[in-house]
Amino acid sequence: MNDIFLCVSAVVGLAIIFGFFAFLRYMSYKETIALAEKGLPRLEGKNGNGLLRWGIVVTALGAALTLGLFFAGPESGTNYPLGLGPWMLAGLVPLFLGLALMLIYYLTKKDV
Repeated sequence: MNDIFLCVSAVVGLAIIFGFFAFLRYMSYKETIALAEKGLPRLEGKNGNGLLRWGIVVTALGAALTLGLFFAGPESGTNYPLGLGPWMLAGLVPLFLGLALMLIYYLTKKDV
C-alpha cells in the first residue's frame, strides 16, 4: 500500500509540473497568435543569458547531489574505486549538463 501511494504521488507530481510547463507554452502560443492578428511583431529578447543562468542552476544542483550522494554511498568495503558507484550518476549527470550549458554560452557568445 505504501509503495502504491509513493508511485501515484510521484506520477501526480510530475503530471502537475509538466502540465504547468505545457500551460506556459500554450499561453505563449496564444500571445503570439494575438500579436500576429494585430500585425505586431513578437519582441525577442534572447541574448543567451538563459543558457548561462540555467547552466549555473543545474551545475549547482548537480554539485550538491554529487556531494550528498558521495557520503550516502555504501561502506568502504565495496569494489568501487574512490567510493564512486552507479548511485553517483544522479549527481554527476546534472553537474556535467550544467557545465555543458555554460560552455555553450561562452562558445556561442557574440561580442558586441
